[in-house]
Amino acid sequence: MHTINTDFEVRSLDEAGINESKLTDKWYQCLRYTVAGTAFGIVLIKSEVVSWFRIQEMFHLQSFHMYGVIGSAIIVAAIFVWLIKRFNIKTISGEKIEFHRKPFSKGQVIGGLLFGLGWAITGACPGPLFAQIGSGATVIAVTLLSAIAGTWAYGYFREKLPH
Repeated sequence: MHTINTDFEVRSLDEAGINESKLTDKWYQCLRYTVAGTAFGIVLIKSEVVSWFRIQEMFHLQSFHMYGVIGSAIIVAAIFVWLIKRFNIKTISGEKIEFHRKPFSKGQVIGGLLFGLGWAITGACPGPLFAQIGSGATVIAVTLLSAIAGTWAYGYFREKLPH
């Protein structure tokens, strides 16, 4: 007799690629991520940060809109990282949040330049791809497929890339 596993394992990998989390969630408990993602997508669309025109304005230095949004996000993230560290805030599942320092490498610069080039060419970064597709910009599906192919290529060549 076959049984269907309806549990999803939540994985949190450390720097060595070892799973630190042993939590399992039922499939319906993962719906909270769908709700959060949908709400975040609506915010992205309403704030126009998924707009191809806004992104092109940013790269042509014609508007402060995107720089303001990105700058605000950095400030909010810094505040929340400080709050997490200061008050030892745990994840929604009750696990401790740990921050690990990453050493600098030239691969980060090369990757950042490639990321920015792809963002400028396509008018999309990986985060809001689904929001763009959901808002009717279905041509972005090509960008999504390219992002998936790029992620696969990175995983395949990762050990041969500069560290």
